[in-house]
Amino acid sequence: MSAQKAGEIISEFIHSNFDTAEIQISPIADGGDGTCRLLTHELNLEEISIWSLNAYGLPIASFFGWEKEGYKAYIDVSTASGLGSITNKELNPSLASSYGTGILIREAIALGAKEIVLGLGGSATIDLGIGILATLGLEFLDEKGRNITLFSPDYLRRIQHIQRSPKIPKVKFTCLCDVKNTLFGENGAIPVFGPQKGLAKVDIIEFEKTCKNLIEKLYSKVNNTFQEQEGFGAAGGIAAGLNAFFPTELQIGSAYFFNQIDLEAKVSWADLVITGEGRYDSQSKEGKASYELLQLSKKMDKRTVLISSGIEGTKDGFDQVISLPDLDFSLSNYNEIAEDNLKKELNLSLGLDFWT
Repeated sequence: MSAQKAGEIISEFIHSNFDTAEIQISPIADGGDGTCRLLTHELNLEEISIWSLNAYGLPIASFFGWEKEGYKAYIDVSTASGLGSITNKELNPSLASSYGTGILIREAIALGAKEIVLGLGGSATIDLGIGILATLGLEFLDEKGRNITLFSPDYLRRIQHIQRSPKIPKVKFTCLCDVKNTLFGENGAIPVFGPQKGLAKVDIIEFEKTCKNLIEKLYSKVNNTFQEQEGFGAAGGIAAGLNAFFPTELQIGSAYFFNQIDLEAKVSWADLVITGEGRYDSQSKEGKASYELLQLSKKMDKRTVLISSGIEGTKDGFDQVISLPDLDFSLSNYNEIAEDNLKKELNLSLGLDFWT
């Protein structure tokens, strides 16, 4: 369920027991899927609707948030190039492209954008941002100097030459990361996130070799050398590719989001902070919103509750952890079941003594 919906259910529970309680519902994000959508809503930005292409080249209704005064656009990679718009049967990283995200970026630049804020979570691609770059003035050619058709098999492997247009736009990218993984290596994007995007384990070594060769080509085009950074592994290396040609800053998504909505002031106001995550696990300490909110709350000596599947949050310092049962996503009504589970566990786990 959405953070807003979960907040409403929790709020209703509290008011049913304490009708004078004061509550603020504040959906938070950490650079993951939907971060820029939430920022667009929380900052009251204009929402620009546009048709784009999904990770496999099919039309998809998309949007971005537009801050006219600051010439800034807020774009989730997942909006056009995300896993959410495709089925597991379609996953094929040798075809998937971030080109649809590039269409959104190009439209924002046409409006006058000087800065693009990219939420990197939830992507279906491992293309080093090549799809985006293809919309911004770069051409990718095969060994015979011919343009390679987008969304075609083994697109990355076939790239042998890169042509750079003198009309590349002047724009800055701020990339919001919900993970700290590097692009390459044991904990890099390809072995860690590749399988969930359809990459077979037997193909990991060869795919990483292809990506290493290509990243060298990108940086040599601007007479530079690739230098690894934490966060370059997010969204299949999009920030690493953009960084070759544009000023690109990586930020921990939770910290950026918290600052934008002044979450510190909201935590200061509260007596009790309740947060949640689909499944809190060992990766949550690597910048996930729930863990970062815990650190902020502890700094202000606020009591905290985590609602999540699993029980790993108990060892990280939450005052109470409410564990929800796992869902069967093969059921058509799993959304309703999720809401019922939350209501039941609130009544079972949060005795009134805790609230006093």
